[in-house]
Amino acid sequence: MQFTLSRDALLKPLQLVGGVVEKRQTLPVLSNVLLEVEGQQLSLTGTDLEVEIVGRVELADGAVAGAVTVPARKLIDIVRSLPDDAPITLVQNEDRVVVTSGRSRFTLSTLPASDFPNVEDDDNTLDFTLPQVTLKQLVDATAFAMAQQDVRYYLNGMLLELSRNQVRTVSTDGHRLAMSSKAAPGLELDERRQVIVPRKGILELNRLMSDDADAKVDLSLGANHIRAKTPAFTFTSKLVDGKFPDYERVLPRGGDKEIVGDRQSLRSIFSRAAILSNEKYRGVRLLLSDNNLMVKANNPEQEEAEVNQEIDYQGPELEVGFNVTYLLDVLNVTSGEQVKIVLADANSSALLSDFDDDSSVYVVMPMRL
Repeated sequence: MQFTLSRDALLKPLQLVGGVVEKRQTLPVLSNVLLEVEGQQLSLTGTDLEVEIVGRVELADGAVAGAVTVPARKLIDIVRSLPDDAPITLVQNEDRVVVTSGRSRFTLSTLPASDFPNVEDDDNTLDFTLPQVTLKQLVDATAFAMAQQDVRYYLNGMLLELSRNQVRTVSTDGHRLAMSSKAAPGLELDERRQVIVPRKGILELNRLMSDDADAKVDLSLGANHIRAKTPAFTFTSKLVDGKFPDYERVLPRGGDKEIVGDRQSLRSIFSRAAILSNEKYRGVRLLLSDNNLMVKANNPEQEEAEVNQEIDYQGPELEVGFNVTYLLDVLNVTSGEQVKIVLADANSSALLSDFDDDSSVYVVMPMRL
């Protein structure tokens, strides 16, 4: 195997696949990246057995076909250390790969390409195409609420739900829930299809998505895998084998107390009150009265914070406690100028959304303080 490529052209797909390669692996070959030259195309593959990314780049004439695996981190560091636009030549020499650029020469160990694991193909896949920006917006709106290392393994990921002409993402860690929906014209389904994509898979897929309004991604859903494909890369992730909670039962109904406030102002007063909240529980009290919101916090050192903000609220006085971090997380991902918070009483969850756009909604459970 042999090819020559500019530093920038090689670094881009290397960084794409490097994100999934773990430094500590039970199988040595999983610390490597698979390099394959076929015709005028170089493919680079990285995997941790749960997520696989294949990056592709076109080569000039003179490339020699072949396949080999080399240490991913070392190759990325070598390529990154070279000058911009420097030509890089990579030649396989028996069980070594020699990387040369200008007057620099690096010899790397290899493992056989035949040792590299392949993700098997699923039968009966559902294939559809989405704008990359649509998928990115859905994940950005809901990823923060995914659980991390929860014993309820099905919460350590994101629900992707497909229905006729609509795509929805839902995530929850048991204390809060985030849900976002987008139109998907041309998605012809007779019944809802739900899959759970693991946390790492979601974060890696989102990293690959572009903000370019014209960029598309081809998605395939199988029984065990989700695959996303563009001309530049192919991404594959295993799915979580479990049943996601019935999120529609979690959505609060019948809240009759509605708060409307400026999103940036609310974010500011919550951040101020949070300074003196309990560092472990992060609880704050919200005290509602006509056109006023008071946010109070205290901590074990007997320190207190009290912040007032004018809001649009007409109704009975109400006091309710929340984890301030959960409220701030919602305000950080919503984009409208005003936010709406709907409550029923001091013991019920809050329903948050942009005032003029309910395509994304958020549920935050109350705290007893």
